[in-house]
Amino acid sequence: MITPQNILFHELIGQDVAVSHASNPSLTGIAGLIIDETRGMVIIKTSSGLKMIGKKGATFRIRLPEGKVVDLDGSALLMAPERRISMRIRK
Repeated sequence: MITPQNILFHELIGQDVAVSHASNPSLTGIAGLIIDETRGMVIIKTSSGLKMIGKKGATFRIRLPEGKVVDLDGSALLMAPERRISMRIRK
């Protein structure tokens, strides 16, 4: 189950997202469904087409399946998704 505490270790593809802040102000407010992710980009399907948003300099607001909302600093996502997902939580 995806929670605010473990979201960095889960797949983001398929999640509802909105760009809540970006170093490029024209990107703020873009919202839709994450359809792909690379080391440095999140690709969002919006009502007006596909948008490629750089992770660095952006904050992503993700609505979790149970309805909670989490803000993620894109810098925390800056790595290949498969590498991020395979990381273990250290206690």
